[in-house]
Amino acid sequence: MSETLTLSSLPLFPLGTVLFPDGVLLLRIFEVRYLDMIGKCHKAGAPFGVVTLAQGAEVRRPGGGAEVFYSVGTLATITALQTPQPGLMTIRCHGEQRFRISSSRQLKHGLWIADVGRLDEDLTVPVPDDLKATADALERLLESLKARQTPDNAPPPLQGPMRFDDCGWLSNRWCEILPLPLELKQRLMQLDNPLVRLELVSDILHRSGITG
Repeated sequence: MSETLTLSSLPLFPLGTVLFPDGVLLLRIFEVRYLDMIGKCHKAGAPFGVVTLAQGAEVRRPGGGAEVFYSVGTLATITALQTPQPGLMTIRCHGEQRFRISSSRQLKHGLWIADVGRLDEDLTVPVPDDLKATADALERLLESLKARQTPDNAPPPLQGPMRFDDCGWLSNRWCEILPLPLELKQRLMQLDNPLVRLELVSDILHRSGITG
């Protein structure tokens, strides 16, 4: 397993979601292939890779289709782990750097591992004046959700510090909250230019009436 904890053989977790850098991911783990992997990653303080499914399901079922996932994913580090009962883990993860898969293979017990190359982190780009409405709208939304919070209706988990003046951070948080198709979220996550990503998000917000 020691090899699978390196970027030359990174363990993968294909999911029906897109993890963005600095995002928060909450998971319930019960499949044997992932219980073993997550336990060892947590013990070693090593990351695993979250990749978005293009085909197939998160949970393996007899006769189910093959898992097919996108080639760009995000490293995840485990920040909290609990075992409420045998055979069940609940974890909280933090999205780190994006990566691109160069090759992947599936082990006998179903775990995917891959050779990956890290992608550059977003440059810190200040939000231009003509896009500040996207920052104001996110602040208002989070304040509104917090005010209406109930045990069954918690605001989306965010990892501080809040950086409403940074194009990459701001666009990523909107991408997490907006009910966008997975393919579109994936394409936005893969964009290298944080300003372009925010411009596209701003257009979606404008067309949806969230910003004027």
